[in-house]
Amino acid sequence: MDGMELPAIRSTCAYCGVGCGVLLRPDGQGGALVTGDPDHPANFGRLCSKGSALGETLGLEGRLLRPRIGADDTDWDTALDLVATRFADTIAEHGPDSVAFYVSGQLLTEDYYVANKLMKGFIGSANIDTNSRLCMASTVAGQRRAFGTDTVPGTYEDLEEADLIVLVGSNLAWCHPVLHQRILAAQALRPEMKLVVVDPRRTVSCDGADLHLMLESGSDVALFNGLLNEIDRRGAADEAYLRHVTGAAEAFGAAAEADLSVTGLAPEDLAAFYDLWIGTKKVVTIFSQGVNQSSSGSDKVNAILNCHLATGRIGTPGCGPFSVTGQPNAMGGREVGGLANMLACHLDIENPDHRGAVRDFWSAPRMPEAQGAKAVEMFRRVATGEIKALWIIHTNPAVSMPDADAVRDAIAGCDFTVVSDVTARNDTAQLADVLLPAAAWGEKDGTVTNSDRTISRQRAVLPPPGEALPDWQILAEVARRMGWAEAFDYSGPSEIFREFAALSGIAASFGKDFDISALSDLSDTGYRNLAPVRWPVSAARQGGRFFGDGRFFHPGGKARMLPLAYRPPAARTAPRYPFRFNTGRIRDQWHTMTRTALAPRLSAHLPEPFLEIHPEDARRLGIGARDLVSVRSPQGGAILRARITDAVKPGDVFAPIHWTAQTAPSGRIDALVPGITDPVSGQPESKAAVVAVEKFDAGWHAFAMTSGALDLSCEYWAVARTEAGARAEMAGRDAPADWEAEARRIFGLSGGVVQSVEDRAAGLTRLAFHEGGRLRAAIFVSREPSALMRDYLATLPGAEAIDVLTGRTPADRPDPGPILCSCFGVGVNTILRAIEEGAALTVEQVGEVLQAGTNCGSCRPEIAALIAASARREAAE
Repeated sequence: MDGMELPAIRSTCAYCGVGCGVLLRPDGQGGALVTGDPDHPANFGRLCSKGSALGETLGLEGRLLRPRIGADDTDWDTALDLVATRFADTIAEHGPDSVAFYVSGQLLTEDYYVANKLMKGFIGSANIDTNSRLCMASTVAGQRRAFGTDTVPGTYEDLEEADLIVLVGSNLAWCHPVLHQRILAAQALRPEMKLVVVDPRRTVSCDGADLHLMLESGSDVALFNGLLNEIDRRGAADEAYLRHVTGAAEAFGAAAEADLSVTGLAPEDLAAFYDLWIGTKKVVTIFSQGVNQSSSGSDKVNAILNCHLATGRIGTPGCGPFSVTGQPNAMGGREVGGLANMLACHLDIENPDHRGAVRDFWSAPRMPEAQGAKAVEMFRRVATGEIKALWIIHTNPAVSMPDADAVRDAIAGCDFTVVSDVTARNDTAQLADVLLPAAAWGEKDGTVTNSDRTISRQRAVLPPPGEALPDWQILAEVARRMGWAEAFDYSGPSEIFREFAALSGIAASFGKDFDISALSDLSDTGYRNLAPVRWPVSAARQGGRFFGDGRFFHPGGKARMLPLAYRPPAARTAPRYPFRFNTGRIRDQWHTMTRTALAPRLSAHLPEPFLEIHPEDARRLGIGARDLVSVRSPQGGAILRARITDAVKPGDVFAPIHWTAQTAPSGRIDALVPGITDPVSGQPESKAAVVAVEKFDAGWHAFAMTSGALDLSCEYWAVARTEAGARAEMAGRDAPADWEAEARRIFGLSGGVVQSVEDRAAGLTRLAFHEGGRLRAAIFVSREPSALMRDYLATLPGAEAIDVLTGRTPADRPDPGPILCSCFGVGVNTILRAIEEGAALTVEQVGEVLQAGTNCGSCRPEIAALIAASARREAAE
């Protein structure tokens, strides 16, 4: 039977917090075909480049298939007995706080629930935290301070109903592309809809924006205090709504003291923004990591919330603050109490009545009375030996945590480390004493919650390979072995979900927002067929928005506005470290590439780590296009490819977070980020480190491609998968004495026919290795970065390629250039030819001719830039 004829399984995408629905169809060969679900309310069939490539990431390559103790495979009983014994012995000798779990937004809600129940209710410690601490904790803290609980007020529909969208610290076009496309579609229907971007860096989200406020890093509180002051000064506050709010006078008073000069913005731009915001009734302010990842992140969130509360622009159609989450189940983790400072169902860990209710519900032997160690503090306690047993689940903190080198060393020095994951190949897994093979996306069954409170089912399309197990089952098996069999005697995720839903009803009796108690009697069949549903789901209420009625969750039922003052980023620039260092994501990669690096087309757009630097700074430092740069901070160093661009301001630099020891060991940029955190939320300041930059004086540069594997060991290398095999950029200070011998070592080749071109005086060597008349591998070495047709060359391994050493395409074969549209594999040169030949003079026409930009739309701003550049060239001629 053809794969497309098999019945589709409805599930949810594995990536960001948009929570897109997908249709999965087994392909009959151990994989699946993935398309967007046209009926899912988050995406209505749209998928981004990453979601579209999900099917390419399925398979057994690199999978952990059996438990391991040290380097040796073992059976489940032996591994689980060891984990249970070591954790129990550690607790008995050193107390509950000597152990910790570090978990992930990749977990399903049912997995998260079991982990939280085991740590808080039965081990008796709050030392469970999640990598969502790195992206969402400041929003949680800000919303709890303002609303009384961690409530997302609005829905995705508000993005389409607003008359003004303000993006703050959010590159929505690349990080949440489906939401960005929903906004653009709404704009097309209502051209009067306005878009403002607040970001120290110009991103593709600025394309088509009515205003881009390129503010100084970390100055968001001053910007929104200025807005709040203007709201007060102009009499634009909603006095009726303010009857539902406390602290307004104090907040207005603090805002009046705002020094707007710290934003670095021109007075006319500030005035334009304030006029637009105050003069537009239906405003949605979308914020993300640029707000959250800050030593004043919670204050930034509350500065935004203050403005919406002061004007009553919250909880009604087209109005409200809207935090977009980074992971597929970051919200679900918050709901089950996966953070060290929360109990399940938004209950408060410091509240004895809440603790007692949860303890009674679980029949738990003990409950912690105080917050546990948040992520940064957790790994510090691991380093000092206070935490002696650590269980890491579906996350890679040896790369993704700030001060990553210190975190890596802490994990390596921990008395006992367990890692549950799908692979043994990532940086953290390689440090584990015990490795447990977990089911991956496509093999899991449970629920996730997206950024607008919609609970969706994630359903398995494939069986777990080898001996891999679902996370909830692994956790429950350890709990049983630790003596708590009855409390963890689950038969499946539906039973866990019902228990969780029942607990939410208890939380609702304390006046909390999270309530899905109407689902607590869901049958197994009902759970299996559960359609997307937005919480709350109770007898009293179904979905909808919060706070339009002025009812909040603080004692007394009122919201709280906070008096706030601007605080600069904690790390200060100085002559030794003069640059402000910003970090973030790129369009086609996800976290530390455990999944996305498996899809060749996702690596084609930006295949190596880079540093964006302003032309003035590059000129002053003698850095040219394609040069490598050394980047140093007080914490560590990196070597990155320079990208010279005015998308950053002079004095600012930017690098993406994704590369690891497996893909580019010198590109682990979180090694540069200090472990400075927000004092309220515990979230690290990942957007405002300080660094020094200088040209990396390499003695040689090389580009290589192969149909096999690569063994790389120079000062700089970055490898990316291709359809034909792999490609790599390399550089080092001292060149090997024998390049053919070194190339054979890199490629693992001992025989075959070698073609070569060498000019020792010029420092040029080119080698191609053929077997059976087909190209196996080739390497191009030069003193300076060479201008090669890399994207063409990367397609040649496995083909007959006699003229490969020219580094160029044959005259009869056009070079597609670097991939711009990952969804359809369309290169820059292909688009330029269509423009120059007159076949496509608009973004829409490019889509009609080449398909580029017609799926997720993330490349449309780049296509528009190519069209504009071509028009400027023609005008100049």
